[in-house]
Amino acid sequence: MVPGEQGQRRDVWAFYALTAFAAVMYAVPGEWIPALGPLRLALVTSGLAAGLMVVRRLGRAEPLFLDGPRGWALIGFSALALMSVSWAVNPEVASYTGIELFKLTAIYLTVVNVITNQRRLAVVCGAMVLASMVTSIGVIDWYRVGEDLVEGFRARWVGVYADPNHMAMNMVLVVPLAVAFMARKGSPWVWRLACLVAAVLAVIAIVVSHSRGGFIGLSVAMGLWAIRERRRIQAIVVGSLFVVGLLVFAPDSFWQRNETVAAFHEDASAMGRVYAWQVASRMSLDRPLLGVGAGSFRFAWAEYAPPEARRAYVAHNIFLDVIGELGWVGMALFMVFMGGAAGGTFVASRSRDVGWLARALSASIAGYLTCDLFSGYILSAHCYVLFGLAAAAERIARAEPATESDSAPDAGRAPSETWEGTGHAA
Repeated sequence: MVPGEQGQRRDVWAFYALTAFAAVMYAVPGEWIPALGPLRLALVTSGLAAGLMVVRRLGRAEPLFLDGPRGWALIGFSALALMSVSWAVNPEVASYTGIELFKLTAIYLTVVNVITNQRRLAVVCGAMVLASMVTSIGVIDWYRVGEDLVEGFRARWVGVYADPNHMAMNMVLVVPLAVAFMARKGSPWVWRLACLVAAVLAVIAIVVSHSRGGFIGLSVAMGLWAIRERRRIQAIVVGSLFVVGLLVFAPDSFWQRNETVAAFHEDASAMGRVYAWQVASRMSLDRPLLGVGAGSFRFAWAEYAPPEARRAYVAHNIFLDVIGELGWVGMALFMVFMGGAAGGTFVASRSRDVGWLARALSASIAGYLTCDLFSGYILSAHCYVLFGLAAAAERIARAEPATESDSAPDAGRAPSETWEGTGHAA
């Protein structure tokens, strides 16, 4: 057996289950096919992937890779959320949030342990792109027939996509990935066409959501991708086509809602965000270190909100949400995790093998976090999968054998040997 071949056979079924979870995360078949609802496919596929990965590691006496400081920071963040039960405004919600965060941490660790080469990274990203078409079509169809529109004109769909802002944020994530596949030289034309369709549908879904944060996030993501892509002229042309399409086909209501940003004092939705940010500030001043407890932002609203803010909102900013609920201790852990994973994509962007996909992932992260500045969803599987893919891209890039232009490795030991020796060559 050639070196690394045994490692390439490891976690195969875990990888299949993880890919299925990535697809289910977007297609959510249990939400619109009643017969599949009781099966809880997202929980089954993610649990199966994590379970198979752990069992195979234990069976071969291999250590579980915890992804260094950023992985430990995420584990610490989840533990802090669970411990916040003892001081939370709502202990029951804090307990639920802590448990859910541990589940998401397990998904993240599964991603970084199972996705160990460029092919696996591309397959999971591709599964997300293809499955996103199901969500986009569902959103567009609901908008077309006028079904269950928020505020009478904002499109949404089922499950985690029932919030137009959350839906738009998750659609922003896949657009740079789809465009990167489409621009990849040597890709089959059928695959390129599928990615083009997925990207177009995702942009339409963002537009009909009328999400201002989604529009800004999409602009940031595509701008960053076009600037950093090595084939810059082609990237700029592709990005320009999407902008032109947005300008031509976006409905008047889309532009009218974005124009309300200038007069936010008269916009109830915008003022809700202002009130939420004021509440987060007051929570931080009152409980700076540990916050009001995981998931307890809305339950502590009455204590910290100004008199005119009668309705309780979520934080509408992921960082302010963390500061308000888990204080600066939680914020420090969260930033180590998030900053480490995001920074990893920039390291991987220089890779000759995964650089093209790492640049797309960095654009997805930039767009996603931009949306999260206006939304704020700590319990989002899309977030932890995205950052897991970013961390995996960095590990794959660092495992590449050094070239003449790289610094010389330790004598007698190529960088990839450490990777293969721990069973992570698959």
